[in-house]
Amino acid sequence: MLETFVNLNTSNQNAKQQALVLPLDKVGIADIPLVGGKNASLGEMIQQLQPKGVKVPTGFATTAYAYQFFIQNAGIETKLREIFADLDVEDVENLRQCGKQARALMLQTPFPKALEEAIAQSYETLCLNYGTDTDVAVRSSATAEDLPDASFAGQQETYLNIHGLKAVLEACHKCFASIFTDRAISYRQIKGFDHFNIALSVGVQKMVRSDLAASGVMFSIDTETGFKDAALITAAYGLGENVVQGAVNPDEYLVFKPTLQQGYRPILSKRLGTKEIKMVYDIGGSKQTKNIPVAVSDRALFALNDTEILELARACCVIEDHYSQVRGVYTPMDIEWAKDGITGELFIVQARPETVQSQKTKNVLRTYHLKEKGKVLATGRSVGEMIGQGKARVILDVYRIHEFQPGEVLVTNRTDPDWEPIMKKASAIVTNSGGRTCHSAIIARELGIPAIVGCGNATTVIKTGQEITVSCAEGESGKVYQGLLSYEVAEIPLEKLPHTNTKIMMNVGNPEEAFGYSAIPNDGVGLARMEFIIANQIKAHPLALIHFDELEDELAKYKIAELTAQYEDKPAFFVDQLTQGISTIAAAFYPKPVIVRLSDFKSNEYANLLGGRQFEPKEENPMIGWRGASRYYDPRYREGFALECQAMKRVRDEMGLTNVILMVPFCRTPAEGRRVLAEMAKHGLVRGENGLQVYVMCELPSNVQLADEFSEIFDGFSIGSNDLTQLILGLDRDSELVAHLFDERDQAVKRTIAKAIRTVKEHGRKIGICGQAPSDYPEFARFLVEEGIDSISLNPDSVLKTLLEIAAAEQKESQQ
Repeated sequence: MLETFVNLNTSNQNAKQQALVLPLDKVGIADIPLVGGKNASLGEMIQQLQPKGVKVPTGFATTAYAYQFFIQNAGIETKLREIFADLDVEDVENLRQCGKQARALMLQTPFPKALEEAIAQSYETLCLNYGTDTDVAVRSSATAEDLPDASFAGQQETYLNIHGLKAVLEACHKCFASIFTDRAISYRQIKGFDHFNIALSVGVQKMVRSDLAASGVMFSIDTETGFKDAALITAAYGLGENVVQGAVNPDEYLVFKPTLQQGYRPILSKRLGTKEIKMVYDIGGSKQTKNIPVAVSDRALFALNDTEILELARACCVIEDHYSQVRGVYTPMDIEWAKDGITGELFIVQARPETVQSQKTKNVLRTYHLKEKGKVLATGRSVGEMIGQGKARVILDVYRIHEFQPGEVLVTNRTDPDWEPIMKKASAIVTNSGGRTCHSAIIARELGIPAIVGCGNATTVIKTGQEITVSCAEGESGKVYQGLLSYEVAEIPLEKLPHTNTKIMMNVGNPEEAFGYSAIPNDGVGLARMEFIIANQIKAHPLALIHFDELEDELAKYKIAELTAQYEDKPAFFVDQLTQGISTIAAAFYPKPVIVRLSDFKSNEYANLLGGRQFEPKEENPMIGWRGASRYYDPRYREGFALECQAMKRVRDEMGLTNVILMVPFCRTPAEGRRVLAEMAKHGLVRGENGLQVYVMCELPSNVQLADEFSEIFDGFSIGSNDLTQLILGLDRDSELVAHLFDERDQAVKRTIAKAIRTVKEHGRKIGICGQAPSDYPEFARFLVEEGIDSISLNPDSVLKTLLEIAAAEQKESQQ
C-alpha cells in the first residue's frame, strides 16, 4: 500500500482511490469522497488559487480508503454497529454512552503498519521542507462535510502545534476516533446521514504561526441578512480556535466587494472586540497550546491594519468567485485565515460553502417586530434577525446539558459542538463571549433560532427559570428583555409585485439596518440622515473634537476621551465614524442612488451632543434658526462642516461609492446655495466632478417660489413635507398646542407641492419627496403620482403597501 502512495500517478484515478495518503496539492474539489470536504478544498485552493495570490499552507491527507482499511483490517465494524443498535440521540445520557464506547473501541485498535508507514513518509517529506519535527495542525475531514446544506463544522477534532512523528500518529488516531464524538453522532442523525456510509480523512498541514500574530474567520456574505456584496472578517490575537469556539469577542470588519474589485479601499466598518485572551504554543509545557491574557494595551488596538483587511477581503472574493464557477451557482464561502507572526504573511487555512443564507428562499421577506419594550437585562451581537423567548436555563458546564428542557433559552459562557444535542431544542441562545462567526452563531443560524453572543455578563444577570425575550430584530445590537414581550412576524411575498413608473425609494438612518432593508424592493435611498450617525455613533459635537484641549466641561471631556481612545487626532474619529456609517448605507443599495442629507441638527440638538453647549447659541426658536445651510459657511461652524465634507469625499473617492448624492437642507436663498457649494468645493466636493450631484431640500416656501433659480444651482430637489407644512401653515410642529392643525393634506400644502413639482420638471430637474406624509397617508401618495413626481421615499415598513397604492394610482392615471 505504501508503494501505491510513493509511485502514485495522480492522473490514474484508480491508483488515487487506493492510496492511503495523498499530498494536498494532488487533490481537488472533486475528491471530497476521497479526502473529505476540508482537505479537498485545501487541495483545490493550493492548485487553482495560489497562482492568484491566495496563500494556503501545504501538507497531506489520509484518504477515505485509509479509514476503511483501518476499520476492515481490525474487523471492528460489527462491534460498532452493536454499540449503535440502541442509539437515541434525544437521550443525552444514551448518546454519551454510545459515543464513549465507540471512541474507546477506535482508540484501542492500533493502526495497520502500512498506514503508519504512509503517514510517516509524508510527514518526513514535510520536515525536509520546514525542518525536523516541524509543527503541524492535524484536522479531521469527513467525507460528508462542507456541503452546501450541511456544514458539519467542528464535529470532529482538531489538534494544533503537533511536533514529531509519534505525536502526529497519535493525533491522527484521535481524529479517526472523533468521527464518533457525541456531537458528530447527533448531527449526522439529525441530518439523515448513515454513520457507516461516512469515512474520515485526516489533514496534516504546516502550522501558521498565528500564535505570534492573529487569526479569525471570514464570510463572503453578510451572515445576518444574506447581503452578498459584503465580506465579513473577524479577527483576534493568537491561534484561531478561540474565534471559532467563541471564547473571545473578536474585532469585526466589513468590506464592500464590488468596489474593492475595482481597486478602491471600501472598509465599511471596523468594530473593536475585547480580545481578552489568546491561544499560543505551550513551549516547554505539558500541552500543545494554552490560553494567556492579552495585554490591555493590545486589546485597545485592532488585530489587523487596513492593508491586511483588504488583502483578506480580496482573497475572499477570489475564493468565492472560484467556487461559484466550479459549482455553476453562486456559492458564498465560510473561510478561516491566519497571519504568520514570523513572516507577516496571511494564509487561508480552510474554506467551505456557507450553509445558511445561501439556502434561504428569496421570494418571501420575513420580518420580526417587538410590539412592546421592557427592561434590558443584557446586550450583545445579534445573530439571526428574529425574536425568541422562553424560560432561561443558565448552564456553565457541558456535563449539565441534560438539565435543559425543550423550548428554554440557553444561557451560557460559550458553546462548542458538544452542546449541539440541546441547542436544537432551544428557542434562543445567549452567550457571554463570541462574535458573529463563532460556533454558537453558526449553529443558531443553521437551526433558525436567534442568538445573542458576546454579552459579557449574561450568565450573571439572567437567572434560571426567568422568563426572557431575546430580540435580534433591532439591528446589530441584540437585546435580552425581561419578561415575555409581545411581538409579531410579517411574511411578505416578493413575487409578482407590480412595477411602478414612480421611483420607490427608502428613508434610512441606521446603518445597522441598511443591509436588511436593501432586500425590500426599492429604487434606492431618498433620504439618509447624517443626524442618526452623529447622535448614535459619534455622540460628540464636531467642534468639541476639533477644540478638545479647550473644553470647559470636564465630564464631557472625559467621555469624549473614552470614545476616542484610539485616536490621537480627535477630529479623525468624527470623519471615520461618519464615513463608515454613510458608506454602509451607500453600499447596501449600490449602485442605486443614495441621497445623503448633510447635517440638519437644530442648535438645541447640537448642544445636547458631548461638549456641544460650549459651541451653540441659545435660540428662542431653533426650528427656524441657525440650522442646515446657514451653518456650513458660517465662521462659527465652518470647521465642523469641513469634517462632514472630508467624510463624504472619502466615501465617494476612496471607497468608490459614487452612487452617493449629497443634499443641502434648509437652504433659504439661491445665494446661500452658491455659498454652500463653494464651501464644499474647498474640501474637494465639486459639483459635477466624479459624477457628483448635489440636491436641495424643498422645504421652505422660498424653495418653491424660486424653484427656477434653485434649478440653476442644484441637480435635484427633495420635498421635506414636515418643514414645508409647518412653514406654510405657520405653526411649530413641536408644539402640542397647535399639533391638531398640522396636516400635510391641507390644500395650501398640496397646492404648494404641486407648484414645486411643475416648476422643477419644467426646468429639467428631478424632484422627489422624503417627508413622512406618503408613508402615513396612501391618498397623499396618490396625489403625488397624479402630479407627476419622480420619486417617493418611504419609511421601510410602509414601502410595500404604498407601492401597491402607487401602482393602482398609476394604472388609474393611464386609463384616463
